[in-house]
Formats: sequence, structure tokens, C-alpha cells
Amino acid sequence: GFHIVFLGPSSLSLDAKGRLSIPAKYQAALINEAGGQLWVTKHPHGCLMILPKPEWDVFYAIVAGLPMSDLWLKRIFLSNALSVELDATGRILIAPELRESSGITKETTLRGMGKYFELWDKATYDANELRQINGMQDVLPEAMKAISF
Repeated sequence: GFHIVFLGPSSLSLDAKGRLSIPAKYQAALINEAGGQLWVTKHPHGCLMILPKPEWDVFYAIVAGLPMSDLWLKRIFLSNALSVELDATGRILIAPELRESSGITKETTLRGMGKYFELWDKATYDANELRQINGMQDVLPEAMKAISF
């Protein structure tokens, strides 16, 4: 499987052709462990998911096996999926259809989510995160209640 963990935010600008520079610290691992191959698809929350090919293969198997009751979820993930390759300067092309649907024009935030990245329009992400944080201030999410430091 894929061994590197993607964490943290990167503020990135798309170039005029819609290309995104993958942070340098991840490029070598993506070349060594994924042959520079990634998949980009839509996420139901309005961002794009970017997965190295080994993680995409795992994700695809799960999504492809979803029951008919989850057909829209399957449709969102699979019918929007595009294969991309790191170019010589570590960039990938974000297709116009995917940029349009996620409101991505130029200023983006690439969020490391462990096994994959999310790519958001920066203003959209910031507004969503603020709303979530404000909503959590009085009520701790269930998943957090059992954690102790």
C-alpha cells in the first residue's frame, strides 16, 4: 500500500491552465509509490478528492460495491473520477468540469486528510470550517467524547 500520510493545509494558486502544484514534500513519495499517478473526483461536501493510485484502488473497490440505495454516492464518486499524472514539475491538471463543479477558480487550499487530499476553493473552505467550529463550541462531537490525552 501507500505509506506516506498527507496532513496539513497548503494555500495554492492554480495556474492559467488549471494546473495544481503538489507540495514538494509529497512529490518523491507519489513518484516512488504511485508512479506519479493520482485520481481526482468530486466529494459530496463540495470539494475535490485527490488520491494516489494505490489508495484510489482501495477506495474504488469500496465505492463500486455500494448497494443500489447508495447509487447517488456511487455516481458522485465514480462518474466524476479522472486519472491524472504528475508532470515534470510536480503539477497535476484539475479538469475544467471538476473545477467548475467545486467552485475552484484560482485560490485554493489543499488539505491533507491522511490517505488523500481535499482540494477546496479557499474562501468556501474557510467559511465552512468557521461554521463547523462555531457549531461545535457547546457540544463535543460524539466521536471525541471517549478520547483522553
